[in-house]
Amino acid sequence: MEKLVKEVNGIRLSYRDAGEGTPVVLLHGFCGSSAYWDELVPLLEGRCRLIVPDLRGHGDSSAPEGPYAMETFAEDIAGFLKSLDIGRAVVLGHSLGGYITLALAERHPDLLLGFGLIHSTPLPDDDKGKEGRLKAMDTIREQGLPAFIEGLVPKLFAPAHLETMPQAVAKAKEIGLGTSPEGAVRTLEGMRARPDRRNVIEETKLPVLLVAGTGDGVIAPEKTFAAEGERTTKRQIDGAGHMSLVEAPGELAQAILDFTSVM
Repeated sequence: MEKLVKEVNGIRLSYRDAGEGTPVVLLHGFCGSSAYWDELVPLLEGRCRLIVPDLRGHGDSSAPEGPYAMETFAEDIAGFLKSLDIGRAVVLGHSLGGYITLALAERHPDLLLGFGLIHSTPLPDDDKGKEGRLKAMDTIREQGLPAFIEGLVPKLFAPAHLETMPQAVAKAKEIGLGTSPEGAVRTLEGMRARPDRRNVIEETKLPVLLVAGTGDGVIAPEKTFAAEGERTTKRQIDGAGHMSLVEAPGELAQAILDFTSVM
């Protein structure tokens, strides 16, 4: 897909737009980009309109100064959706993208047909998680982004897939290296400070999709499924780590198509 650009909230957001039908916005994870969804897009674009942005500080989008709170990201996406003039959309977020999706659903439910978390959680960081964010910031500042990416990416895949999917692992590292180092640090600060948003899932009247992987060593299924509401659909993908969009794209695509078919 050709990359397009929108000026939103004073920054440049790069994105891809393909297909027709129900608008589905896919938000990538930390140190990812729209390219994280490359395996999934061909499986979905014949059934819906896919809008796939690079988040601020990531990919080809701007990396402005200032805090990168989840609410800041959410306002980027809200402005972006309004600029597209598409009415309401389904927004699905992977990992970091899920945290942003929850902030968006809390602040702008009128922009959504439904929303979902893919290998993400409504829970805030616990003390161990907050300490890990600080260590990650130190690694980027002291050793550089490549050293951090080299340590991060193997954790995203189920152990078996590190051996069976070497090209996918290499591609994830390459994508990660496209992240702004300062953008990564600011994003880590934002993730560390995010609040508990279980209530957003529990109280919404919108359809919610929660997808977890049984082999996810970053966000375990019980954390993804930490909240549910009256219209929540839960899907677990056997054998997938934190990257079912790469590890099991067919199963993830089917879960998304089942979810959007009732929109």
